[in-house]
Parts: sequence; C-alpha cells; structure tokens
Amino acid sequence: MYRCQAENSSLSGPVFLTFATGPLILQSPYSVFEGDTLVLRCQRTGREKLTAVTYSWNGKICHTLNESFDLFIPRASSNNSGIYQCFGYDNKNGVVKSNTKVIKIQELFPHPKLKVSATKPIEGTSVNMSCETYLPAERSDTPLHFIFFRDNMLILSDWNESSELQIPAIWKENSGWYWCGVKTVTHNIHRHSLPLKIRVQRIPVSEVSIETHPPGGQAIEGKMLILFCSVAKGTGDITFSWHIGDTKESLGWKTQRSQRAELEIPVIWESHAGAYYCMADNSYGPIQSEAMNITVRGSLLLPTSGNKKGLIAAGATGGLLSILLLAVPLLFYYWRQKKSGSSCMWALKKTPSADKNAPLLYLAGHSIREGEIRSFPTPGPGASCHSISPAQEELKFLYANVHPNEGDLAYAEIQITQLGEGEASTSRTSLEEKCASIVYSEVKTQLPDNSTGNVSPKDEDIIE
Repeated sequence: MYRCQAENSSLSGPVFLTFATGPLILQSPYSVFEGDTLVLRCQRTGREKLTAVTYSWNGKICHTLNESFDLFIPRASSNNSGIYQCFGYDNKNGVVKSNTKVIKIQELFPHPKLKVSATKPIEGTSVNMSCETYLPAERSDTPLHFIFFRDNMLILSDWNESSELQIPAIWKENSGWYWCGVKTVTHNIHRHSLPLKIRVQRIPVSEVSIETHPPGGQAIEGKMLILFCSVAKGTGDITFSWHIGDTKESLGWKTQRSQRAELEIPVIWESHAGAYYCMADNSYGPIQSEAMNITVRGSLLLPTSGNKKGLIAAGATGGLLSILLLAVPLLFYYWRQKKSGSSCMWALKKTPSADKNAPLLYLAGHSIREGEIRSFPTPGPGASCHSISPAQEELKFLYANVHPNEGDLAYAEIQITQLGEGEASTSRTSLEEKCASIVYSEVKTQLPDNSTGNVSPKDEDIIE
C-alpha cells in the first residue's frame, strides 16, 4: 500500500500495487473515472514478439489488434466496468494468456442533492437553494456547471458555474417540485438531484383600514378625493375594493401585490358625502374595514364654469358684502377729507359683464343703473389730472383662479375725485389741481340658483 502527501495537506488515499508474473501481462491504470480514456496494454515477457492480440471483456472477445497492442476506450463509463483479459499470438501459432484484471469505472461525482433554506416559506420571502455534490481528490480541478428546475423542466437558471440560486421573493403560485442538475464542461457527464417539494404559505389579510386625502374625511367640493385601503397583514395578490353606505356595488377595485392601494375620485360633490369603507381579499375571503364618515364642504370658487351647484356660499349676498367691505375704507377717507375742509367724490363703477341687469353703484349718494351715463367733472384749465374716458383700458386679472369667461365675474372701478377747500362749499363741478389715481379691484359674485339675474330696488340703494 502506497500513499503520498504534499506540503500543508493531508495524506492521499492508499494505492495497492500487485506484481504479476507470466509470459503475458495485462496492464491497466490504478483508477479510472467516468469520462476518462481507459487504456489497456498487453505486454509480452521474454524476447519473442507477438503477431496479434485479442482482448476479452467478461469472457467475451471484444477486440482483436494486429499492429498496436494497446486498447483505448475513450469516455469510459460504468458500462465499461468488468473483467478484462488479453491473449497473445506469436509466429509459431502459439497462444499465450494474460492475467485477468477487474476494472471498475468510478463516478466522477455523485448525484447532487438539492438543499433549500425553507420547504414551507412564507409568501413574499426569499428562498436560497444549493445543488451539492463533490469531486474526488484526483479530479478536484474538473470544472462543473449547475442548473435549477421547477416541475416540468421549467428552467430557473441556465447552466453556469454557481451551485447556488436565490429566489428574492417566492409566491404561492411558485409552489411545486424543485430539483437541480450538474454536468462537466468537457465530457458532458450530467446528473440530476431528487425532486424536493416546496409549499409556499400565504398569510390571510387582517386589520383592514381606510384613509383619505385630505385626511380625516374632510373633502372639498369640486376637488379630488383619494381613498386609501391598507392591511396590517396579508401576502400575495390582494384585491382591494371601495364602497359607500349600504351599496354592494364598488366605487372601484384594484388587484396588486401590495398591502396598500389607492383610489382617486377626480371631483367630489356634496351629494357624495357618506360612510365609506373598503374591503381586501387574497383568496381567503374578503375582510371589511370600519366605515369612515366623509363630509364635503363647499368652496367659494370652483373651477367648474357654469355649474351653479359648485358655487357654495357665494350668492348675491356674498357679492354685495364684498363691495361693502371695499367701500368702508373709502367712506372713512371721505369723512377725513370733509373734516379737513376738502371734499371728495367717489364712484364705484361695475364694468359690463354677462349680468346685463346688474346696476352701477355710485357712492356719492346715487345709484346708477346700467344704461345711464354719469358725466364726471372736467378739470379746469391748467389742471393736471388723469382723464376718465368711457373706453377704459381692459382691467388685468388679480387672481389666476378667477375665470374671465364666467358670467358671474364683475370688475369694480373706484374713482376718487378731490375738491379744493374753496370749491367744496359752493360747487362740486370743478376738480382740484391734483386728481387721485384710479383704484381697480375685482368682485366675484354669484346670484342664487333661483335668481333670474335681476337686482331688486333694495339692493340698488344698499350703498348711499
């Protein structure tokens, strides 16, 4: 028995040598692995030469050689294992038999074994797989490639050098039989593992809740409302649906591999207020959330043109209130000017709008209906004053959300005229040398739904 040892390594396996005697000796390698080339040599002792050699395998003649007496069996496999013997022929027609040799072709590597991190993983978790086999010390440098399958030859990874595979997230539909394969790169020797059953576990949904944006179920009429539905637990594809009140029909539904989903309602109205809830189901039956009461409050200005329902708390009363609030500081200024000996005359003029019956308001004690023309005093000779012409330059918008095409838009023009001290007591027809600038503003009004567009006499004389 012989062994060898390299530096910093363990002893090799034992090797047993046998010495044969006789006129004809059959020589063979000590170990042969599948894929190797098996070489058998029939050697004659003495001086006499052989003219032909015959080899037998398991007692049957398999090869006869007349020139080279070495037998080559390429890519040996386990099928080539057996008992070998050779027969030599000389010039005297003599036959010489050799000793017998039992040759066993060894496996290059055993059948691989598939190992997984979990055979019953939770849905959505990762699973690690490894295809384990080994090479003998004599062939440890043989390159191997690996492959992984599921069920009916569904390839999970192509042939490559890695003996491991990671599935980042496994789902219930990925349950099945898994197995792996390994092969040599050069000699095409391949083996497969036994199949391994993997059952993916799904967690039912629980703790379903509904949320909104804006938060707290406080929606604004005419604006977008977003409904959120979420689950605290639950894996796999979850179907979310949203409902209102006792209706069985859903406002919308989504199926996605997520624990949270959203539904957008582009425009919500006051009639949409009510108790909202959502449901979630991942094949174990729907689970319902608690209901959330959603209220819808009105908005002064809504972008929907011509929709009377969309203008909440913005009727004719609100429009007149806006004009009054605008007139208060002007009246205070008038009182100060009168106290100081001067007199001012203000005119609040409403530019033409879609409302043809709206009056023009004059804050000097008169109300002017549409169609009347008020002649303002002309400054005297040499006076420097801004002229007021009937064709005023078109007013610029102060707020981007006020739409000029809407019929309820009105411009208010405030004209301030100061009178000198001497003229205040006798005449209001002359202008002081200096005239005040013109102040522009905008008033957004909306008549009630039952209004015909006419303004009552009471509204005409509300400001004097």
